[in-house]
Amino acid sequence: MAGKIYTVAQQKGGAGKTTLAAHLAIAWSEVDLRVAVVDIDPQGSLTRWFQTRQEAMDGNVGLQHVQINGWRTQREVERLAQDNDIVVIDSPPHAETEARIAVRSANLVIVPVQPSPMDMWATQPTLDLARSENVPVLLVINRVPPRAKLADDLIERIKGMGADVAQTQIGNRVQFAAALFEGRSVTESARKTRAAEEIQELAAEILKRGRR
Repeated sequence: MAGKIYTVAQQKGGAGKTTLAAHLAIAWSEVDLRVAVVDIDPQGSLTRWFQTRQEAMDGNVGLQHVQINGWRTQREVERLAQDNDIVVIDSPPHAETEARIAVRSANLVIVPVQPSPMDMWATQPTLDLARSENVPVLLVINRVPPRAKLADDLIERIKGMGADVAQTQIGNRVQFAAALFEGRSVTESARKTRAAEEIQELAAEILKRGRR
């Protein structure tokens, strides 16, 4: 039985796409799932994180990594899904062809969206792309600032965008960036923090959706 393919997509840069992809991948590997990450973003941020992880952990990285782009993407992702329980694709912003391939390959498209007007407006093309490929979407409200009334209002607006919204929200926490600099996840480097709990809760919520 092939594994689940989750594409993390967002047409707007800076939404926390790669951060979310890396942290979810580790969270799933920590519950004894075989995980592969696929970097098709030309910026290669996920690949850089993986290379840092290899150095920091003496090669014991706990997951598989592939950097690829172009027409070979779908075939490579399908191959990885035969050998892994989960494949996480970090897709590029502003790249219609690459993003479409990544979305088409997915069982679920995970869309991080920050509670800001610009981010909310920029999310619509990603939703439209997923609908055109008939792939379900899960919006993840990301980088939520503490005690911000504007954020509360925008979160309600995001919930009205016509796509499922994850119950778990991810806060704007420095632990996420700090963990990536070390080639790790917050569930490894900051285990007893709310940041780690949020990632674990979101990872479990997504897995639960896949069993429906």
